[in-house]
Amino acid sequence: MSCDHLICARCSNPVVEGRCPTCREARSELHRHGPSLPPALVLAILIGLLFAALVLQRVYG
Repeated sequence: MSCDHLICARCSNPVVEGRCPTCREARSELHRHGPSLPPALVLAILIGLLFAALVLQRVYG
């Protein structure tokens, strides 16, 4: 979804122009490019790495 054709309900201008705080917030929310991994997956990866480190410590330690 993009904000190219959305009209702001507050100022009646295109959201892409970002004329009011509501437009700017909606535009930033639609164009947010943060990490896409869910936190549960990150936690599972960290637990897996911890388990691997413990196994390697037993084998080589």
